[in-house]
Amino acid sequence: MTPGILLATALAGFVYGITPGPGVLAVFGIGADRGRRAAASFLLGHLAGDVLWSTLALVAIIGVTSFGTVVFDLLGILSGLYLFWLGWRAVRTSRSALADGEGAMRSPLRHGLVFGATNPKAYPVALATLTALLSAKAALLGWGMLPALVLASCLGGLAGYLILVLLVGAAPVRRFYRRHQLMITRLSGLLFIGFAAHVLAHSVSGLARARG
Repeated sequence: MTPGILLATALAGFVYGITPGPGVLAVFGIGADRGRRAAASFLLGHLAGDVLWSTLALVAIIGVTSFGTVVFDLLGILSGLYLFWLGWRAVRTSRSALADGEGAMRSPLRHGLVFGATNPKAYPVALATLTALLSAKAALLGWGMLPALVLASCLGGLAGYLILVLLVGAAPVRRFYRRHQLMITRLSGLLFIGFAAHVLAHSVSGLARARG
């Protein structure tokens, strides 16, 4: 296994963990009302769901890769389109939609566990993000790498969560986020669109080489 594969997997976990979405909005809402400790408890519970969905996503990616890079490239195209759709939705989001997703929780740890394990978007987002950042290394993936890849993904996500916990307790950050929440969400949408463009370009070129 090359360091590049581990780095790409960790980066995917980091992006998955820190990019603004329902979970991050919940963290900032909890942090604004109850401080860093409550936000950290929510994220600790949420991390259990991240382990589950990242493992399933990596199993799917390695399984598809074992059938050949053509199937992986097809998965990459689907993932890229899904990332683009998520990004486009974020770019077009409204203040009322953001307000609907906010709200502090009475038991942050328990709600983090439930939220992380039952969020219907968690698996496709994990799959799409990991596919986007591992697409260039598809031919190198194998089942023996699975434990290390899961660990790298979770460590990347944990790094993102630590940054969130440090930020969420700072009063200036809370004020800035509340004031510019719409802009931050839209910028995160552009980030998703950028990942979508990357994986689509690589997957299309891979299919073209296979046909040639």
